[in-house]
Amino acid sequence: MRVDVDGYRDYVGARLEPLRRTAYLLCGDWHTADDLVSMALVKLLRHWPRVSAMDSPDAYVRRTLLRVWLDERRRPWRREAAWAEVPDRAIPAGATEGAADRLTILALLAELPPRRRAVLVLRYFCDLSVEETARELGCTAGTVKSQSARAIEALRGRLVGVPTRFEEASTDG
Repeated sequence: MRVDVDGYRDYVGARLEPLRRTAYLLCGDWHTADDLVSMALVKLLRHWPRVSAMDSPDAYVRRTLLRVWLDERRRPWRREAAWAEVPDRAIPAGATEGAADRLTILALLAELPPRRRAVLVLRYFCDLSVEETARELGCTAGTVKSQSARAIEALRGRLVGVPTRFEEASTDG
């Protein structure tokens, strides 16, 4: 069977950045996110004739990305921390607005168990319905609802000690 390489290139070209962002939200590291997307895209190319005929190839790719991430988390070298310090990088002017909020959310997401994190990413970042998320994860809609409720409650509980923007502004001056 001949693979429609042009169709594959067009699809990947249009979906690469959203896939990278989704992978980043799952794993919390841009280098690992790039690796995950690469592995998912190789699997997509292998099955492209079948996937391109599907109603929603995005669902297939998201599920593949999710499974690649879960497989990658099981690898022993992913549990090692190789760097003692973060290398210094220049921050472009104006790029710090909201950065503290994003870093806080990403740190809190990293503390969640993989399934709860996956539920939040699929539901609120990928904007999937409860039923679509359940299909992606291979569970029931009730499981998605309970996992998302527990994950949100855990995030709220951890955010209690974090001052809001309004509190920071009123205490500074």
